[in-house]
Amino acid sequence: MERRELLRLLASAGALPLLAPLASLAQAGGTADDWQAQFEASSAPWKIGFATPPGDFPLTRAAVRGRFPDAVAGTLFRIGPAGHDLGGERYHHWFDGDGMVHRFVIEGADVRHQGRYVATSKRTAEARAGRRLFETFATTPPGAEPPTSADSINVANTSVLPLQGEVLALWEGGSATRIDAGTLDTLGLKTWRADLAGMPFSAHPKVDPDGTVWNFGVGSTQGLLALYEIAPEGTLRRAGVVPVADMPMVHDFAVTERHLVFLLPPLVYDGRRKGTGESFLDAHVWRPELGMRALVIDKQNWERRQMLALPAGFLFHVGNAWEEDTPRGTQIHIDYVRSDNADSVFISNREVMRARRVKTTEPHLTVATLNLASGRATQTALAQEAEFPRIDPRRVGMRHRQVVHATQIRRDLPGFGAVARTDVETGRSQRFVYGQQTMVEEHVFVPDGAKPGWVLGTVLDFGRQKTLLTCFAADNLAAGPVAQATLPYALPLGLHGAFVPA
Repeated sequence: MERRELLRLLASAGALPLLAPLASLAQAGGTADDWQAQFEASSAPWKIGFATPPGDFPLTRAAVRGRFPDAVAGTLFRIGPAGHDLGGERYHHWFDGDGMVHRFVIEGADVRHQGRYVATSKRTAEARAGRRLFETFATTPPGAEPPTSADSINVANTSVLPLQGEVLALWEGGSATRIDAGTLDTLGLKTWRADLAGMPFSAHPKVDPDGTVWNFGVGSTQGLLALYEIAPEGTLRRAGVVPVADMPMVHDFAVTERHLVFLLPPLVYDGRRKGTGESFLDAHVWRPELGMRALVIDKQNWERRQMLALPAGFLFHVGNAWEEDTPRGTQIHIDYVRSDNADSVFISNREVMRARRVKTTEPHLTVATLNLASGRATQTALAQEAEFPRIDPRRVGMRHRQVVHATQIRRDLPGFGAVARTDVETGRSQRFVYGQQTMVEEHVFVPDGAKPGWVLGTVLDFGRQKTLLTCFAADNLAAGPVAQATLPYALPLGLHGAFVPA
């Protein structure tokens, strides 16, 4: 079948299995559950991070201690799930909430914050109705209507991509959503080409040092992986699809100088489960016998592909990958955050919606080597508990050593209590521990010419019910913040962000 026809079929399938028939659920209706009541009754002090803001946050000046370095003058954009309940019904998974996009405008000792819900068609329709209307990633509300397209259920809540003066709010199953970088107004869906309207455009695009943007989308029902190459000026160069047997849940990937690299965990989509009314998440099954497959695709010729095998494990996020030519052949080195299984997506990220802390397997920073000549792959787990890995953006696809990440899993809280910078070649790590009543979010690396650079990120201080924006010297995290901005309110815990210099 011609690639353009495959693309057309994938686009017509929209959000993939999310568009499977829901008639029985819609006709059956259902009774209200008690998740919202459980959340409200909980005395967990950290639950403020999963509460629903009643509306947007107007532009507000933060209280600043110290001064943010000149290299950090600019805007940090962040996004995450925020609309977790409506009409007394609460979503059953953290990833389901309607997206809210934030901007932190940083100018020395002056920091201003603004946050706005992304005005997706889904949020607009449900706000008008005063209740949930559509199925989401892991929740099927009573009386849910069958989606009419992928973008009719697009929550735009996972990551952001600054591109040509705009910010794209990204989801997994459908289009990117255009956001005005100066006002956070929602401008509509991004269509790369007319025949690609509604195609899945995932939440972790990679930007080469030359500005080229690479991304993918998962077609679970069709067993297809969509690929995108976008020029620095924001125009589509290429789009295509490649077949993948036993299509898994794929959230992130990596690029090297010559390759695209996908780590495929054995959390596999089973269309038969979706047909019985299971949520999209629950239509996936854990099949450890498949192992963790590493799919390597030639950047120039997508027909040139190779599959390598690693031990079974689960991942959300990749740090970076790079390749080298050795006497033993081309080797790709890739670091990622690995867990033994997928319990976090099925259990812990669900139970926070009831304000319950449920401990699951601990994710660790892991370094794998893929030998393309021998077809063998090996890996080493580092000591550091980790999530949200980020690197110097100038090193994407190139040899790197330092990864910034959240660390220090709390036994009594969801998430992490510290930010760290780890050398993936030696395993040496430094960290800063925020405190007993804090929950660390993603931190990003901000370059500063030939200097060591800066680490910039947010943390929820649930003890004071405030969100903090903090900046560290990248080579001396343990010394503590060089500057910190405190908002007069707490923001819902988010996922990913991107810094744009002034």
